Amino acid sequence: MLRLTEIKLPLGHHENELPAAILKRLTINKEELISFTVFRRGYDARKPSAISLIYTLDVEVKNETALLKKFKDTPHIAPSPDISYHFVAHAPDNFSERPVVIGTGPCGLFAGLLLAQMGFRPIILERGKAVRERTKDTFGLWRKSKLDPESNVQFGEGGAGTFSDGKLHSQIKDPKHYGRKVLTEFVKAGAPPEIMYVSKPHIGTFKLVGMVEEMRATIESLGGEIRFSSRVDDILIDNHQVKGVKLATGEVINASHVVLAIGHSARDTFEMLHKRGVYLEAKPFSIGFRIEHPQSLIDRSRFGVNAGNPLLGAADYKLVHHCSNGRSVYSFCMCPGGTVVAATSEAGRVVTNGMSQYSRNERNANSGIVVGISPADYPGDALAGIAFQRHWESRAYELGGGNYNAPAQLVGDFLAGRPSTALGTVIPSYTPGVTLTDLSTALPDYVVAAIREALPAFEKQIKGYVMNDAVLTGVETRTSTPVRIKRKEDYQSMNTVGLYPAGEGAGYAGGILSAAVDGIEVAEAVALSLLKSH
Repeated sequence: MLRLTEIKLPLGHHENELPAAILKRLTINKEELISFTVFRRGYDARKPSAISLIYTLDVEVKNETALLKKFKDTPHIAPSPDISYHFVAHAPDNFSERPVVIGTGPCGLFAGLLLAQMGFRPIILERGKAVRERTKDTFGLWRKSKLDPESNVQFGEGGAGTFSDGKLHSQIKDPKHYGRKVLTEFVKAGAPPEIMYVSKPHIGTFKLVGMVEEMRATIESLGGEIRFSSRVDDILIDNHQVKGVKLATGEVINASHVVLAIGHSARDTFEMLHKRGVYLEAKPFSIGFRIEHPQSLIDRSRFGVNAGNPLLGAADYKLVHHCSNGRSVYSFCMCPGGTVVAATSEAGRVVTNGMSQYSRNERNANSGIVVGISPADYPGDALAGIAFQRHWESRAYELGGGNYNAPAQLVGDFLAGRPSTALGTVIPSYTPGVTLTDLSTALPDYVVAAIREALPAFEKQIKGYVMNDAVLTGVETRTSTPVRIKRKEDYQSMNTVGLYPAGEGAGYAGGILSAAVDGIEVAEAVALSLLKSH
């Protein structure tokens, strides 16, 4: 197979133009072309009036060897790489030791899936509930202001990614093509086949629910075990070696290999690890607000006359501004045609996040507008970032009225430094609801100042971005984990043998795809270690 890259065609091209472009690139006739598949399809919207589709194709041709020799020094023509997944190990028959995986977010699910596929029958522990029960509890907060601290947007089967846009693209280095393994497993579990080739694949919450259930069934069919409402309250460690875990019920599960895929909001687990002497350190993260605009405004700005084209879908954006105070402000987790959601996991606190369904057809676009901060902004021990987050989440709860409403302000009022008293044309999507106020005290002064400087700069890239009626909703504090559970090259904790910190909660991923890939890498390390120890 040959891999052809950077094949550009007009947005409205006819299907026959794609094979014609292959023939032209390779200077062959149609009889020499056997078949082709689309590996990747993206678009170039830098000129909204002349948007191009950009293809990467895998092509089967006659006389492949001769063509490779002919084009050996030609850009964008090369042999297709081997992107299939190859298991690194398989458990022998009657292998008795079972690894433990803590957490069923993308990282934990894929660590568990890979261990099960290799025959190691993992025990997977999840503090929250199964995904459908968890969804009911999450709606309890959104519709009735009733929070379940163990079953919510952050905790439960599928992890925080279940209630998100379901983005499946990442900028991680992936030389072994593990991302392809992730996408393949998602399609097996019911994801739309197009995620295999579109440049910015996404799934959406409702599709994710069914997929998570299907993956659970696969793990169980391979001998794995998933336990819900099974919070791990302690890690049993003897002489810097993991011996097992203790559940909130008091049950002890003996294990010499424990994967820690707990997500960025398991604050009580971070505290327990700190007390147990597991090496942790504070790390940078970002905080800010969610901003909402009419999706139609973003579509027109990005796609011009091509707004609404089904191949393009709802437009997204990516923005960054470097401020005069030394801070960087950037868009985070942009959700086209989505909603702002209540994402707290602790009573008396307000946290926002963004979510989209597969259709992305809600009227508003929303994105985090966040400011990078570092441990220098919250000096203290490894857990100081958690205290910092909690402070501003409690402040948001207070500003919102103490009922899980979120504090909100019109962009025009925010820039002018006056409280908002009435909504305009943009109706905020956050439920339970918003309380209009002055957001200038919702975050540190340097964060507020940076966002006030950045918004007019973003207007230069997206006309209408600082429309008076656009809505800011606070606060976005959980962009990533505030701690890093450092690990060595063998993926084990710096000072605790058998403990494998993994995914976003450990500081080694940021998003569904990168967390899932990290889960695969950690599962491989666990499998090889298990075989070596026996």
